[in-house]
Amino acid sequence: MTGTNDTMTQSPIREDMSEEERLLAYSELLGIPFKRHILEDLKFKETHNMPIQYFKRMGLIPLHVSDGILTVAVNDPLNFQPVDDLARMVGCSSTKLVLSPLEEITSAINILFDQSSDEAEKVVQDLGEYQSEDQVFSELEEIEDLMDVTHEAPIIRVVNVVLTQALRRQASDIHIEPYEKEIKVRFRIDGILYEIFSLPRRFHAHIISRLKIMATLDIAEKRVPQDGRMKIRVGNKTVDIRVSVIPMAFGERIVLRLLDKTVSLLGLGEMGMTRDKLETFEGLINKNSGIILVTGPTGSGKTTTLYAAINKINSTEKNIITIEDPIEYELRKVGQIQVNPKTDLTFARGLRSILRHDPDIIMVGEIRDLETVEIAIQASLTGHLVFSTLHTNDAAGALTRLVEMGVEPFLIASSLLAVVAQRLVRTICPHCKEAFKPDESTLKDLGLSEDQIFYRGKGCKECMDTGYRGRAGIFELLVLDNEIRDLVKSSSDSVTIKQAGMRKGMTTLFEDGLKKVQSGITTLNEVMRVSQE
Repeated sequence: MTGTNDTMTQSPIREDMSEEERLLAYSELLGIPFKRHILEDLKFKETHNMPIQYFKRMGLIPLHVSDGILTVAVNDPLNFQPVDDLARMVGCSSTKLVLSPLEEITSAINILFDQSSDEAEKVVQDLGEYQSEDQVFSELEEIEDLMDVTHEAPIIRVVNVVLTQALRRQASDIHIEPYEKEIKVRFRIDGILYEIFSLPRRFHAHIISRLKIMATLDIAEKRVPQDGRMKIRVGNKTVDIRVSVIPMAFGERIVLRLLDKTVSLLGLGEMGMTRDKLETFEGLINKNSGIILVTGPTGSGKTTTLYAAINKINSTEKNIITIEDPIEYELRKVGQIQVNPKTDLTFARGLRSILRHDPDIIMVGEIRDLETVEIAIQASLTGHLVFSTLHTNDAAGALTRLVEMGVEPFLIASSLLAVVAQRLVRTICPHCKEAFKPDESTLKDLGLSEDQIFYRGKGCKECMDTGYRGRAGIFELLVLDNEIRDLVKSSSDSVTIKQAGMRKGMTTLFEDGLKKVQSGITTLNEVMRVSQE
């Protein structure tokens, strides 16, 4: 007995221990197993209407029930009262403890409380039970974590569920659209808009007010467009949201652009370029001077390609500065400037200032006017590598577009290295992918072999019955050589320039898409949709 008392008196737990050292010491002292990773053991589904803060404050999470024994992961084994309370609530007579890091427990809590697709419908149904707006429009205060939606006011719950559902489904945009008798909520997923659910029309003003407050916009101003930003946390995700409000016939429409900070940027090799295109492009981005343009419509992944290129060539020996509208992702060791029209910080003005900061590489978010492109050309001619984007349908069209903007053809020919045109195609859902054979006339029109195996998505729960999940890029890379430079100087049209590029081995967007169809990555219909063939 004396030995036991001495052991407890000389506790191996010290204040200078790390969390893992402390847990391992408790494990040895108390005989409680230590598990660094518990997510694979999380079989529990019911929260028993207990708020998420309770589990986070107590640092515990129920994992599973087996033979009447509740297994609970805890961070503090001495705080046993909440474990006993939880066991009684669940209806278990005994418990088994597992020691785990607090970060792992928090992740498990977030997964347990992650809202199912039924939650959105349930909240909408709850709204319908309120007969007067006064019952719904309670205080609009900020909350720490949007996953804690259980006990908030109904309007706040609706907004939170919309945001969490959009993130769960990996939506890039949320559209909240008022009509005469209802509000439509739509998500843009993999470039396509899907209607998710409808809300009662009478709650429109309150939902808009909630979002305006979150984005620090003027809730009293309803006659002019407003733009703002907000940052939210959903579980362990930090998300930046661009907010745009526009007055419409039946009230203000709001669009939210979601930028998930926890999603890592794609590497250049993950963009979907074929090996030969990738090798050529990597050679171009390692040049010391010149302009590289990426073209395509809004939402075609142009900025993602530029970020991937900059990450590829980023090093401590290079000074890289960008000017963007907006800054979509923070790049390590890169100076990034946000365009601000209110202070007259335009692309052109910011670009002039950048040149006084001794840059090696410059990224201009978008070429919108003659002044910006002229400064970019001068920068490239004085020993800087410049990246930018332009809105044109194909690579050759970018050259004629610059001429139309008023740039001298000889300046374009002497400064431009290459133009990349790109689109994003939806990829076939791996969970319901199946082989099929298109009709013979389609194969004949496209010059494809009848023996070729094609794939499509049958449609399943994982892909919302669309047959697609995720996206990949298709690319057209036009490198300026002497022949094409001469065509630009002589003001040739885009068709002539494109044909010259194709003679030298350039594959068009459609041809690059066909290769991905034959590889089973996407479908023929999808390639035809985005390439407008």
